[in-house]
Amino acid sequence: MESTESSYVSSPEAPRRRSSPQPKSPASDTMEKPTYVRFLVSNAAAGSVIGKGGATITDFQSQSGARIQLSRNHEFFPGTTDRIIMVSGSINEILKAVDLVLAKLLSELYSEETDDVEPRTKLRLVVPNSSCGGIIGKGGSTIKSFIEGSQAGIKISPQDNNYFGLNDRLVTVTGNLDEQMRAVDLIVSKLSEDPHYTQSMNAPFSYPAYNAMSYGPPNGTGGKFQNNKEDRSNSVTIGVADSHIGLVVGRGGRTIMEISQASGARIKISDRGDFMSGTTDRKVTITGSQRAIRAAESMILQKVSYASERAME
Repeated sequence: MESTESSYVSSPEAPRRRSSPQPKSPASDTMEKPTYVRFLVSNAAAGSVIGKGGATITDFQSQSGARIQLSRNHEFFPGTTDRIIMVSGSINEILKAVDLVLAKLLSELYSEETDDVEPRTKLRLVVPNSSCGGIIGKGGSTIKSFIEGSQAGIKISPQDNNYFGLNDRLVTVTGNLDEQMRAVDLIVSKLSEDPHYTQSMNAPFSYPAYNAMSYGPPNGTGGKFQNNKEDRSNSVTIGVADSHIGLVVGRGGRTIMEISQASGARIKISDRGDFMSGTTDRKVTITGSQRAIRAAESMILQKVSYASERAME
């Protein structure tokens, strides 16, 4: 299934159909410049978007002419358990594809609802921090006009400094499907005017190492222990000072991934605020063979010890 997720079924000649208003961009050629939008979906919702054997995602790409990609299973946006969908193409193609995806998810969520009132849901867009200023505008003027124009609620999350190397923020759009689509139209049209925004198209899922703060080699076990069930049954939890967690994780999750791969152990870090009893130490749970656990624990404590020595100098 994973190969289907990153497939690209292009229909450049497909008619561009849209139910939402034309983008408000002043540049007439902006409509055809390739751009993209990223948003979050739950793991279960991602399965609905892909469809059996990739049938649904293939159909959506054919209908819209846009490219639709998903982060892999368990490759989540930092701090969430949601996967990332990236839709790329012209603005028309993107809006058609997003409309198809959201309508599909809504129909499954509210298939048994008999109320005529359209449900209001939340759509979380992933936007580079450097591009958020364009959405906000001087004194918040742009975001206010977007809220008035779409009738949707639009909120931009603050920069999250707890994840090293994370340069994206979440823009939450609340409303019914039509309101959300009008807001997405306005936001994507604005973002496409920013030349720096389109540069991120080549790195849509640049933080797979976070894995929802759970780290491990492929398949969750060290390659050489892959078929030995006993080697996966051991687990040890150690405490690491909250202030040192960033050093253990490393930029973009690189350090902890290296430790995990070198030792063959799976390493999971507790959420912010979830401490070892009576301390302000975060829980670091190491799972694997006894040898893998010892190796990983030694490397983690070595990192912390080195940092502590540097602080005392």
